[in-house]
Amino acid sequence: MQSIGGQTVHGVDVGPETRCAHYHTDRDVVAFKFACCERYYPCFRCHEERASHEAVPWPRARFDEPSVLCGTCGTELTVPEYLEADYTCPACDAAFNPGCAKHAELYFETAADREAR
Repeated sequence: MQSIGGQTVHGVDVGPETRCAHYHTDRDVVAFKFACCERYYPCFRCHEERASHEAVPWPRARFDEPSVLCGTCGTELTVPEYLEADYTCPACDAAFNPGCAKHAELYFETAADREAR
């Protein structure tokens, strides 16, 4: 665990800017809140290893609530703020990893998720 901007980030070998055992490049400075436990994790793999339950992505109905944490400055972002930021923190200009977009459905509810219910 690591405290960043007053938020606890859970995971495997979490560093002071949310880098973890799985993702640790200069741009891996973001953590995502999972709806199942209301906890921040640097990545879905950390959630798989540390949580004792299935991961539930952040629901579309709650996109107006902060659920993304900049590991550099501790600013919390809503999903739209994060997605519109073009892989850069709007508060401190830290670069975010564009590779996170490959796993977006693991962090945020998509239209396909809703249709499957």
